[in-house]
Amino acid sequence: MENLNLALLLMVVGMATVFAILLIVIYLGKWLISLVNKFAPEETVPAKAAAAGSQAPIPANIMAVITAAVSVVTHGKGKVAKVEKVNR
Repeated sequence: MENLNLALLLMVVGMATVFAILLIVIYLGKWLISLVNKFAPEETVPAKAAAAGSQAPIPANIMAVITAAVSVVTHGKGKVAKVEKVNR
């Protein structure tokens, strides 16, 4: 019976130690994230206004194909609101 008590005590001490270390890691991580965000904020990239206006319009036959495909896939419930070309 003494061995069982010792085993339970060791288990409780071990679990409490792991829990305490995990709490320390969590709070240090949160602190580090807030410190980095405070002193090195993310750079904002200015939007290219000229690139948005210089896109060529989508040809009518391509637009018809896109609209028909959306209609078939959504069983007539979908609607094409906007089509843009993605530049990569």
